[in-house]
Amino acid sequence: MHEPHVTSHHHAPGSGEHQHDEPGRWHRLRHALRPHSHDTADQVDRELEGSKAGIRAVWVSLAVLAVTAALQAVVVALSGSVALLGDTLHNVADALTAVPLFIAFVVGRRPPNRRYTYGYGRAEDLAGIVIVVFIAASAVFAAVEAIRRLLNPADVDHLPAVALAGVLGFLGNEVVAQYRIRVGRRIGSAALVADGLHARTDGFTSLGVLVGAGGLALGWRWADPVVGLLITAAILVVLAGAARQVYRRLMDAVDPALLDTVERTLRETAGVLDIGTARLRWIGHRLRAECEIVVDARLDVVAAHDIAVAAEHRLLHAVPRLGSALVHADPNGADHHAVVAHHHRP
Repeated sequence: MHEPHVTSHHHAPGSGEHQHDEPGRWHRLRHALRPHSHDTADQVDRELEGSKAGIRAVWVSLAVLAVTAALQAVVVALSGSVALLGDTLHNVADALTAVPLFIAFVVGRRPPNRRYTYGYGRAEDLAGIVIVVFIAASAVFAAVEAIRRLLNPADVDHLPAVALAGVLGFLGNEVVAQYRIRVGRRIGSAALVADGLHARTDGFTSLGVLVGAGGLALGWRWADPVVGLLITAAILVVLAGAARQVYRRLMDAVDPALLDTVERTLRETAGVLDIGTARLRWIGHRLRAECEIVVDARLDVVAAHDIAVAAEHRLLHAVPRLGSALVHADPNGADHHAVVAHHHRP
């Protein structure tokens, strides 16, 4: 009997409809109510849709922050507030993070080629690095400004207007932060989530302007720089979280619960006797799975391939934001990879 080594990694229409794909009555009902295709063109369409959502989030954020910074700049000109000037420049810098994100989303839409065989989705991870650098620069800038004001206190005019501008800065940044984080989590973009966290830190900075203005109104000239130092500490906390998230994405880290879902789904697929290695990685804002399953050695190649396709089909349903799955079927019994085993030793 021929012992099959087959791999399923295609998305031909209807490829999951065969005798080995029995996901259950509820699964079939859900599939009928919300049909989908695993065709490669449809996978690309979903990638483009995610990129379009990211680009839309970038431009909306840029518009909101540009308006916020412009209104704050008017108050800076009237009051002479150095703290508000710093916050205004901070918001301008935050708006400029739209540039690497926009570039990343546009580049990420390019199709794979013979050099970049997985496509350009990792451009988002590079943008995430730039954003983390921006957040770090924001922390340094806030600390320098706070120390400078602590050493050289200055009077500020039009305190009510300064306080109002601080509230405006907080609201503008918080709206942008919530929007970026929501869209970033929905499309699986770590860079967009990190940029949303960056906007949130800028909102804290703006709120600090409000607190500082209140202290100045009470005659506490030290209030503004002390609040600035507290804001710096808050920015550093957010920086640590954003850097950790981007680092994990660069190192191909995934939520272990997702891997549990993959392994459980494979084991529950009809015809799968056991599973081997299962791996997941992010490419842009989509996941890719590479898995090994064990099937009966007495099956012919077609039957083993059908089981692999059934497993792939079930994974695409079970794992959120899974863009593709490579499922390799091994026959049970003897070690059929002995000839290459020495190539995989550490």
